[in-house]
Amino acid sequence: MTVPIAPAISFRTLGAALLVAASLAACKEAPQPAEPIRAVKVMEVGSGSYGSTLEFAGEVKARVESRLGFRVAGKITRRQAEVGQHVEPGTVLAQLDPKDYQLAADAARAQAAAAQTSRDLAAADLQRYQGLRAQNFISEAELQRRESTFKSAQAQLEQAQAQVASQGNQARYANLVADVAGVVTAVEAEPGQVVSAGTPVVRIANDGARDVVFAVPEDRASLIKPGSPVLIRSWAENNGHTLDGTVREVAAAADAVTRTYTVKVAIDAAKSPPLGATVYAQPKALSLAGAQVLKLPTSALRREGQGTAVWVLDKTSMTVRSQAVQVATADGNEAVIAAGITPGMLVVSAGVHVLSPGQKVTIYHDKYSKASTAPAAAVAAKAEQR
Repeated sequence: MTVPIAPAISFRTLGAALLVAASLAACKEAPQPAEPIRAVKVMEVGSGSYGSTLEFAGEVKARVESRLGFRVAGKITRRQAEVGQHVEPGTVLAQLDPKDYQLAADAARAQAAAAQTSRDLAAADLQRYQGLRAQNFISEAELQRRESTFKSAQAQLEQAQAQVASQGNQARYANLVADVAGVVTAVEAEPGQVVSAGTPVVRIANDGARDVVFAVPEDRASLIKPGSPVLIRSWAENNGHTLDGTVREVAAAADAVTRTYTVKVAIDAAKSPPLGATVYAQPKALSLAGAQVLKLPTSALRREGQGTAVWVLDKTSMTVRSQAVQVATADGNEAVIAAGITPGMLVVSAGVHVLSPGQKVTIYHDKYSKASTAPAAAVAAKAEQR
Protein backbone atom coordinates (compact mmCIF):
# COMPACT_ATOMS: atom_id res chain seq x y z
CA MET A 1 0.00 0.00 0.00
CA THR A 2 1.37 3.30 -0.97
CA VAL A 3 1.24 6.15 1.74
CA PRO A 4 0.74 9.65 0.33
CA ILE A 5 3.36 12.16 1.34
CA ALA A 6 2.19 15.77 2.26
CA PRO A 7 3.64 18.46 0.08
CA ALA A 8 6.54 20.35 1.73
CA ILE A 9 5.83 23.92 2.98
CA SER A 10 8.00 26.35 1.20
CA PHE A 11 10.23 28.73 3.17
CA ARG A 12 8.67 31.66 1.31
CA THR A 13 5.20 30.82 2.64
CA LEU A 14 6.50 30.42 6.20
CA GLY A 15 8.26 33.78 6.10
CA ALA A 16 5.14 35.54 4.95
CA ALA A 17 3.14 34.01 7.79
CA LEU A 18 5.67 35.17 10.36
CA LEU A 19 5.66 38.71 8.93
CA VAL A 20 1.87 38.90 9.20
CA ALA A 21 1.97 37.70 12.80
CA ALA A 22 4.58 40.29 13.70
CA SER A 23 2.52 43.05 12.09
CA LEU A 24 -0.56 42.04 14.06
CA ALA A 25 1.40 42.03 17.29
CA ALA A 26 2.73 45.51 16.59
CA CYS A 27 -0.79 46.88 16.10
CA LYS A 28 -1.77 46.04 19.67
CA GLU A 29 -1.45 48.98 22.18
CA ALA A 30 1.27 48.69 24.79
CA PRO A 31 -0.09 48.70 28.36
CA GLN A 32 0.20 52.09 30.18
CA PRO A 33 2.55 52.06 33.19
CA ALA A 34 0.90 52.72 36.53
CA GLU A 35 1.27 56.28 37.85
CA PRO A 36 3.88 56.38 40.61
CA ILE A 37 2.75 57.27 44.11
CA ARG A 38 4.26 60.61 45.02
CA ALA A 39 5.98 61.23 48.30
CA VAL A 40 5.03 64.52 50.00
CA LYS A 41 6.06 66.39 53.10
CA VAL A 42 3.27 66.92 55.60
CA MET A 43 2.84 68.83 58.83
CA GLU A 44 0.21 68.74 61.52
CA VAL A 45 -1.71 71.96 62.02
CA GLY A 46 -1.28 73.34 65.51
CA SER A 47 -1.58 76.67 67.26
CA GLY A 48 1.58 78.72 67.70
CA SER A 49 2.60 82.08 69.10
CA TYR A 50 2.55 85.10 66.84
CA GLY A 51 6.18 86.15 66.62
CA SER A 52 6.36 89.39 64.66
CA THR A 53 4.92 92.80 65.52
CA LEU A 54 3.45 95.52 63.35
CA GLU A 55 6.17 98.01 62.53
CA PHE A 56 5.91 101.33 60.72
CA ALA A 57 8.66 103.40 59.14
CA GLY A 58 8.81 106.88 60.61
CA GLU A 59 10.95 110.00 60.60
CA VAL A 60 12.39 112.04 63.46
CA LYS A 61 11.13 115.62 63.33
CA ALA A 62 11.20 118.67 65.55
CA ARG A 63 7.97 119.22 67.40
CA VAL A 64 8.02 122.87 66.28
CA GLU A 65 9.32 123.78 62.83
CA SER A 66 9.14 127.43 61.80
CA ARG A 67 9.05 128.85 58.28
CA LEU A 68 10.57 132.28 58.56
CA GLY A 69 9.97 135.01 56.01
CA PHE A 70 10.46 138.77 55.72
CA ARG A 71 7.76 140.99 57.14
CA VAL A 72 8.18 143.35 54.20
CA ALA A 73 8.57 142.87 50.46
CA GLY A 74 11.79 143.37 48.58
CA LYS A 75 14.73 141.90 46.71
CA ILE A 76 17.03 139.51 48.58
CA THR A 77 20.62 140.74 48.47
CA ARG A 78 22.28 138.26 50.85
CA ARG A 79 21.51 134.90 52.42
CA GLN A 80 23.71 133.90 55.32
CA ALA A 81 21.82 130.77 56.44
CA GLU A 82 22.87 127.34 55.18
CA VAL A 83 21.13 124.00 55.51
CA GLY A 84 22.32 122.15 58.60
CA GLN A 85 23.55 125.32 60.32
CA HIS A 86 22.66 125.75 63.98
CA VAL A 87 21.49 129.27 64.73
CA GLU A 88 20.79 131.20 67.90
CA PRO A 89 18.19 133.92 68.52
CA GLY A 90 19.33 137.13 66.82
CA THR A 91 21.32 135.43 64.05
CA VAL A 92 20.83 137.22 60.71
CA LEU A 93 19.59 134.69 58.16
CA ALA A 94 19.04 136.86 55.06
CA GLN A 95 18.80 140.50 54.00
CA LEU A 96 16.70 142.60 51.62
CA ASP A 97 17.76 145.71 49.74
CA PRO A 98 17.03 148.37 52.44
CA LYS A 99 17.39 151.57 50.36
CA ASP A 100 13.69 152.24 49.83
CA TYR A 101 12.92 151.65 53.50
CA GLN A 102 15.79 153.88 54.58
CA LEU A 103 14.51 156.69 52.35
CA ALA A 104 11.01 156.27 53.77
CA ALA A 105 12.43 156.43 57.29
CA ASP A 106 14.32 159.63 56.43
CA ALA A 107 11.13 161.16 55.04
CA ALA A 108 9.23 160.23 58.20
CA ARG A 109 11.89 161.84 60.38
CA ALA A 110 11.71 165.04 58.29
CA GLN A 111 7.93 165.14 58.70
CA ALA A 112 8.36 164.63 62.43
CA ALA A 113 10.80 167.56 62.56
CA ALA A 114 8.32 169.77 60.74
CA ALA A 115 5.54 168.71 63.07
CA GLN A 116 7.78 169.42 66.05
CA THR A 117 8.38 172.95 64.80
CA SER A 118 4.67 173.56 64.25
CA ARG A 119 3.86 172.28 67.70
CA ASP A 120 6.51 174.48 69.33
CA LEU A 121 5.16 177.54 67.50
CA ALA A 122 1.60 176.73 68.55
CA ALA A 123 2.78 176.27 72.15
CA ALA A 124 4.50 179.65 72.15
CA ASP A 125 1.40 181.37 70.74
CA LEU A 126 -0.80 179.70 73.31
CA GLN A 127 1.40 180.83 76.14
CA ARG A 128 1.40 184.42 74.88
CA TYR A 129 -2.38 184.51 74.42
CA GLN A 130 -2.90 183.11 77.88
CA GLY A 131 -1.00 186.12 79.25
CA LEU A 132 -3.11 188.47 77.18
CA ARG A 133 -6.27 186.84 78.37
CA ALA A 134 -5.17 187.25 81.95
CA GLN A 135 -5.00 191.01 81.28
CA ASN A 136 -8.37 190.98 79.44
CA PHE A 137 -6.74 192.10 76.22
CA ILE A 138 -8.38 189.24 74.24
CA SER A 139 -11.62 187.33 74.45
CA GLU A 140 -12.09 183.84 75.77
CA ALA A 141 -13.01 182.64 72.27
CA GLU A 142 -9.66 183.77 70.87
CA LEU A 143 -7.84 181.87 73.60
CA GLN A 144 -9.83 178.72 72.81
CA ARG A 145 -8.86 179.00 69.16
CA ARG A 146 -5.19 179.09 70.14
CA GLU A 147 -5.65 176.09 72.39
CA SER A 148 -7.26 174.16 69.53
CA THR A 149 -4.36 175.06 67.23
CA PHE A 150 -1.88 173.80 69.80
CA LYS A 151 -3.76 170.50 70.29
CA SER A 152 -3.86 169.95 66.51
CA ALA A 153 -0.13 170.60 66.21
CA GLN A 154 0.52 168.20 69.12
CA ALA A 155 -1.54 165.48 67.42
CA GLN A 156 0.31 165.96 64.13
CA LEU A 157 3.62 165.65 65.97
CA GLU A 158 2.56 162.41 67.62
CA GLN A 159 1.39 161.08 64.28
CA ALA A 160 4.74 161.97 62.69
CA GLN A 161 6.64 160.34 65.52
CA ALA A 162 4.60 157.13 65.13
CA GLN A 163 5.35 157.21 61.42
CA VAL A 164 9.07 157.48 62.21
CA ALA A 165 8.84 154.42 64.46
CA SER A 166 6.90 152.49 61.83
CA GLN A 167 9.31 153.33 59.03
CA GLY A 168 12.20 152.46 61.32
CA ASN A 169 10.68 149.04 61.90
CA GLN A 170 10.20 148.58 58.17
CA ALA A 171 13.89 149.28 57.63
CA ARG A 172 14.85 146.79 60.36
CA TYR A 173 12.53 144.18 58.86
CA ALA A 174 14.84 144.12 55.85
CA ASN A 175 17.00 141.80 57.99
CA LEU A 176 15.57 138.30 58.54
CA VAL A 177 16.62 137.35 62.07
CA ALA A 178 16.18 134.02 63.84
CA ASP A 179 13.89 134.34 66.84
CA VAL A 180 14.58 130.84 68.21
CA ALA A 181 17.50 128.47 68.56
CA GLY A 182 17.42 125.61 66.08
CA VAL A 183 18.77 123.96 62.97
CA VAL A 184 18.19 125.23 59.44
CA THR A 185 16.45 122.40 57.61
CA ALA A 186 15.62 124.12 54.32
CA VAL A 187 16.32 127.26 52.30
CA GLU A 188 13.45 128.30 50.06
CA ALA A 189 14.70 131.55 48.49
CA GLU A 190 17.97 132.74 47.01
CA PRO A 191 19.73 136.12 46.54
CA GLY A 192 18.33 138.11 43.65
CA GLN A 193 14.82 136.81 44.18
CA VAL A 194 12.05 139.32 44.83
CA VAL A 195 9.76 138.11 47.59
CA SER A 196 6.56 139.44 49.04
CA ALA A 197 5.89 139.87 52.73
CA GLY A 198 5.50 136.53 54.48
CA THR A 199 7.04 134.38 51.73
CA PRO A 200 8.98 131.51 53.44
CA VAL A 201 12.72 131.95 53.03
CA VAL A 202 14.29 129.73 55.70
CA ARG A 203 12.91 126.75 57.61
CA ILE A 204 14.18 126.15 61.14
CA ALA A 205 13.62 123.10 63.34
CA ASN A 206 13.45 124.45 66.85
CA ASP A 207 15.66 122.96 69.53
CA GLY A 208 13.84 121.00 72.21
CA ALA A 209 11.18 118.34 71.95
CA ARG A 210 11.37 115.73 69.19
CA ASP A 211 8.65 113.61 67.58
CA VAL A 212 8.61 110.44 65.53
CA VAL A 213 6.07 110.83 62.75
CA PHE A 214 4.63 107.87 60.85
CA ALA A 215 1.42 106.89 59.04
CA VAL A 216 -0.97 104.04 59.79
CA PRO A 217 -3.81 102.64 57.63
CA GLU A 218 -7.42 103.47 58.31
CA ASP A 219 -8.25 100.12 59.91
CA ARG A 220 -5.47 100.58 62.52
CA ALA A 221 -5.79 104.26 63.36
CA SER A 222 -8.75 103.79 65.70
CA LEU A 223 -6.72 101.35 67.84
CA ILE A 224 -3.99 103.91 68.62
CA LYS A 225 -4.88 106.35 71.37
CA PRO A 226 -2.97 109.40 72.68
CA GLY A 227 -0.84 108.38 75.64
CA SER A 228 -0.31 104.77 74.51
CA PRO A 229 3.31 103.48 74.48
CA VAL A 230 5.35 103.00 71.31
CA LEU A 231 8.72 101.30 70.95
CA ILE A 232 11.12 103.16 68.66
CA ARG A 233 13.98 101.34 66.92
CA SER A 234 16.65 103.13 64.93
CA TRP A 235 17.14 102.00 61.35
CA ALA A 236 20.82 102.95 61.28
CA GLU A 237 21.74 101.23 64.54
CA ASN A 238 21.56 97.44 64.60
CA ASN A 239 22.74 97.02 68.18
CA GLY A 240 19.27 96.52 69.58
CA HIS A 241 19.09 100.06 70.98
CA THR A 242 15.48 101.20 71.39
CA LEU A 243 13.64 104.23 72.73
CA ASP A 244 10.36 104.46 74.58
CA GLY A 245 7.85 106.88 73.15
CA THR A 246 4.31 108.00 73.84
CA VAL A 247 1.63 108.78 71.30
CA ARG A 248 1.12 112.54 71.41
CA GLU A 249 -1.27 113.10 68.53
CA VAL A 250 -3.33 111.10 66.04
CA ALA A 251 -4.58 112.94 62.96
CA ALA A 252 -8.30 113.63 63.00
CA ALA A 253 -8.64 113.12 59.23
CA ALA A 254 -6.99 110.84 56.69
CA ASP A 255 -4.51 112.12 54.15
CA ALA A 256 -6.30 113.02 50.93
CA VAL A 257 -3.84 111.06 48.77
CA THR A 258 -2.60 108.10 50.81
CA ARG A 259 -5.73 107.68 52.97
CA THR A 260 -3.54 107.08 56.00
CA TYR A 261 -3.54 108.75 59.40
CA THR A 262 -0.48 110.57 60.72
CA VAL A 263 0.67 109.61 64.21
CA LYS A 264 3.12 111.72 66.23
CA VAL A 265 5.07 110.07 69.05
CA ALA A 266 6.95 112.10 71.65
CA ILE A 267 10.45 110.84 72.48
CA ASP A 268 13.26 111.97 74.75
CA ALA A 269 15.13 114.75 72.95
CA ALA A 270 18.39 113.91 74.71
CA LYS A 271 18.38 110.37 73.31
CA SER A 272 16.74 111.19 70.00
CA PRO A 273 18.38 110.17 66.70
CA PRO A 274 19.36 113.04 64.39
CA LEU A 275 16.69 115.10 62.70
CA GLY A 276 15.35 113.39 59.59
CA ALA A 277 16.63 109.97 60.66
CA THR A 278 14.55 106.94 59.67
CA VAL A 279 13.25 104.87 62.57
CA TYR A 280 10.81 102.00 63.07
CA ALA A 281 7.82 102.46 65.35
CA GLN A 282 6.10 99.53 67.05
CA PRO A 283 2.83 100.66 68.69
CA LYS A 284 2.06 98.47 71.68
CA ALA A 285 -1.65 98.85 70.94
CA LEU A 286 -1.18 96.99 67.64
CA SER A 287 1.22 94.33 68.95
CA LEU A 288 0.11 90.70 68.47
CA ALA A 289 3.25 89.13 69.91
CA GLY A 290 2.42 86.02 71.94
CA ALA A 291 -1.11 85.59 70.54
CA GLN A 292 -2.06 82.01 69.67
CA VAL A 293 -2.74 81.62 65.95
CA LEU A 294 -2.73 78.92 63.26
CA LYS A 295 0.28 79.24 60.98
CA LEU A 296 1.42 77.45 57.82
CA PRO A 297 4.59 77.81 55.78
CA THR A 298 4.10 79.74 52.58
CA SER A 299 5.21 76.65 50.62
CA ALA A 300 1.95 74.95 51.65
CA LEU A 301 -0.22 77.59 49.98
CA ARG A 302 -1.34 77.58 46.37
CA ARG A 303 -3.65 79.65 44.24
CA GLU A 304 -7.05 78.13 43.48
CA GLY A 305 -9.50 80.23 41.50
CA GLN A 306 -9.75 83.61 43.22
CA GLY A 307 -8.63 82.32 46.60
CA THR A 308 -5.97 80.34 48.43
CA ALA A 309 -6.04 76.61 49.18
CA VAL A 310 -3.95 73.83 50.71
CA TRP A 311 -3.79 70.06 50.28
CA VAL A 312 -5.12 68.12 53.28
CA LEU A 313 -4.02 64.48 53.72
CA ASP A 314 -6.67 61.87 54.51
CA LYS A 315 -4.93 59.45 56.88
CA THR A 316 -7.35 56.60 56.12
CA SER A 317 -7.00 56.50 52.34
CA MET A 318 -3.64 58.30 52.11
CA THR A 319 -5.08 60.62 49.48
CA VAL A 320 -5.15 64.40 49.30
CA ARG A 321 -8.05 66.81 48.97
CA SER A 322 -8.13 70.53 48.34
CA GLN A 323 -9.13 72.81 51.22
CA ALA A 324 -9.76 76.54 50.81
CA VAL A 325 -8.21 78.75 53.49
CA GLN A 326 -8.31 82.43 54.40
CA VAL A 327 -4.98 84.13 55.03
CA ALA A 328 -5.09 86.85 57.68
CA THR A 329 -1.53 88.18 57.56
CA ALA A 330 2.10 87.11 57.48
CA ASP A 331 4.38 86.29 60.39
CA GLY A 332 7.90 86.22 59.02
CA ASN A 333 8.04 83.41 56.44
CA GLU A 334 4.77 81.89 57.63
CA ALA A 335 1.17 82.74 56.86
CA VAL A 336 -1.37 83.24 59.62
CA ILE A 337 -4.57 81.38 58.70
CA ALA A 338 -7.86 82.92 59.77
CA ALA A 339 -10.23 80.17 58.56
CA GLY A 340 -10.35 76.90 56.64
CA ILE A 341 -8.22 74.58 58.79
CA THR A 342 -8.37 73.25 62.34
CA PRO A 343 -5.69 71.93 64.68
CA GLY A 344 -4.83 68.28 64.03
CA MET A 345 -5.21 68.39 60.25
CA LEU A 346 -2.32 67.09 58.16
CA VAL A 347 -1.36 69.58 55.46
CA VAL A 348 1.04 69.03 52.59
CA SER A 349 3.90 71.49 53.11
CA ALA A 350 5.92 70.95 49.91
CA GLY A 351 5.26 69.90 46.31
CA VAL A 352 1.74 71.27 46.29
CA HIS A 353 1.76 72.22 42.60
CA VAL A 354 2.13 68.66 41.28
CA LEU A 355 -0.84 67.11 43.10
CA SER A 356 -4.43 66.60 42.05
CA PRO A 357 -7.61 65.92 44.06
CA GLY A 358 -7.88 62.33 45.23
CA GLN A 359 -4.28 61.50 44.35
CA LYS A 360 -2.69 58.79 46.44
CA VAL A 361 0.54 59.81 48.16
CA THR A 362 3.09 58.59 50.65
CA ILE A 363 4.87 60.58 53.32
CA TYR A 364 8.37 61.66 52.48
CA HIS A 365 11.16 60.87 54.96
CA ASP A 366 14.47 62.65 54.75
CA LYS A 367 17.01 60.01 55.67
CA TYR A 368 19.67 62.70 56.10
CA SER A 369 17.62 64.70 58.57
CA LYS A 370 17.67 63.63 62.20
CA ALA A 371 14.87 65.96 63.17
CA SER A 372 11.79 64.58 61.43
CA THR A 373 8.42 65.84 62.52
CA ALA A 374 6.61 63.58 64.98
CA PRO A 375 3.21 63.86 63.28
CA ALA A 376 4.62 62.78 59.93
CA ALA A 377 6.47 59.83 61.48
CA ALA A 378 3.35 58.71 63.32
CA VAL A 379 1.26 58.83 60.16
CA ALA A 380 3.87 56.86 58.26
CA ALA A 381 3.93 54.16 60.97
CA LYS A 382 0.17 53.77 60.85
CA ALA A 383 0.27 53.56 57.06
CA GLU A 384 2.84 50.77 57.20
CA GLN A 385 0.76 48.83 59.73
CA ARG A 386 -2.20 48.93 57.38
